[in-house]
Amino acid sequence: MKIIVQRVTNTSVTIDKKLYNEIKQGMLVLVGFTEGDNQENIDYLVKKLINLRIFDDEAGVMNKSILDIKGEILSISQFTLYADTTGGNRPSYTKALDKDEATIRYDEFNKKLNEFIPTKSGIFGAEMQINLTNDGPVTIILEK
Repeated sequence: MKIIVQRVTNTSVTIDKKLYNEIKQGMLVLVGFTEGDNQENIDYLVKKLINLRIFDDEAGVMNKSILDIKGEILSISQFTLYADTTGGNRPSYTKALDKDEATIRYDEFNKKLNEFIPTKSGIFGAEMQINLTNDGPVTIILEK
């Protein structure tokens, strides 16, 4: 399981030229799944994500979590995080979990996140356009 976290002041997802979801201050989370990912991976990364201290405190130091700032998360499925380009210039996605299993994991991940933080999502497998203002910029990769 791999996650790209971007600290944002706002972000939105558009599907079929219609605004589908948006959040203000918080995190844009791109999440991809691979073979062997399970509830243990999800629990670990959710805990890591919600406690990640990447938001500024009163002194301007990244010392607060998304829980501290009462932020939101926009979660977007992203199988391309498992792209493999070692065999050429056209990426292979064989390391990405198959669609049926990945859909289950994505739903489990969002449900678990939503227990702690207001979480909105895109639609698994849809063509999506993501708009964001990366704050900082701060971008972090988490993997389990």
